[in-house]
Amino acid sequence: MTVEEFAAGLPADQLPAYVYDLAPLRAHAAAVRAALPEGVELYYAAKANPDSAVLEALQGAVDGYEVSSAGELAHVREVLPDARLAFGGPGKTPAEVRAGVAAGVHRWHVESLQELYHLNNELAGARKQQDVLLRVNVPVSDGSLDSVALAMGGRPSPFGVDPADVDQCLMLLAGPVGWEMRFRGIHAHLGSGLSAAAQLAVCEQIVDWSVAHANRYGLQVSEVNVGGGMAVDYADPANLFDWTEFGAGLGKLLARHPGLRLRIEPGRALTAYCGYYVTDVLDVKTSQGEAFAVVRGGTHHLRTPATKGHSQPFTVVPVELWPYTWDLPRAAAQGRISVTGQLCTPKDVLAAGVPVEQLRVGDRLAFAMAGAYAWNISHHEFLMHPRPTFHYLD
Repeated sequence: MTVEEFAAGLPADQLPAYVYDLAPLRAHAAAVRAALPEGVELYYAAKANPDSAVLEALQGAVDGYEVSSAGELAHVREVLPDARLAFGGPGKTPAEVRAGVAAGVHRWHVESLQELYHLNNELAGARKQQDVLLRVNVPVSDGSLDSVALAMGGRPSPFGVDPADVDQCLMLLAGPVGWEMRFRGIHAHLGSGLSAAAQLAVCEQIVDWSVAHANRYGLQVSEVNVGGGMAVDYADPANLFDWTEFGAGLGKLLARHPGLRLRIEPGRALTAYCGYYVTDVLDVKTSQGEAFAVVRGGTHHLRTPATKGHSQPFTVVPVELWPYTWDLPRAAAQGRISVTGQLCTPKDVLAAGVPVEQLRVGDRLAFAMAGAYAWNISHHEFLMHPRPTFHYLD
């Protein structure tokens, strides 16, 4: 059954709905895994979509999961008790540090000098050891990040250790805190929305910088985590990130650094394509020459288009059976139309001025590309509309 067929058959009281198509998700993740050379580990950034069924569907393809809070840590542990976890994120609270130490995560991404001291104290008190990567805001000099959709580093940023503080961190890891925290390498997630070529250019700088700096203190860099940020094109969903090119480039980078292990942490680029937000048209109207369709739900369910400033791609699922029994005109529109939700704000726009052959009150819309940073980042309680239902195709 296709998503459109499923959407057409959903009872009206089940709308709006999130529909996750899990078989294509597994196939996509397996293809990504196959494109990566030996020596590259694939972790899924759970922040993109922590839905339990999505996490489970990725098991066969990913080597582990990256979590960024004690809440994500507990959730992923509950869903996948044996999964390898990397614990990152800035501003970890004392309670989160304790939770991470107690959980025994596979890798810890240290975000600052203060966190390094805090983690050391917790580990010393528990008489535990922890493999760590030092997250660094690695400087990038070739303009690779100038046009990224979301810059996390390579410029002033709250993420990671500033290059000026790296020496102090490495000296501590090489000596006073070396027993509790076993230094494994560097983590650097610098930007999102990069093409394969741009991502490779950034990865090369991260690896070269990491190896050169750690060697100054007699520390061996056995791992470098270059983060995620692979481009997802909402305007042209068929324009996919070139995983084959990326994998080949990583293979060449590894050949220059024998014995090194690389790790990547994509989120959106793995799961965006498996999710759909399905709703129905409540009203069609014209305002000062422009057409609008008001749908059930809105950006309090699917915040992505408002956040990124794009039109969420959708398919019209026609509904021929008009639900009203009295003689009520069925409003419709053709040509360009903006799709908005039920919120009392002009920013509640799911798609702006997009062409449609015909859109009528009662028709349904299946918004694609809703498998990442969609429901889980939305402001659910604004106006207190009902929450969507969730469904899974397999």
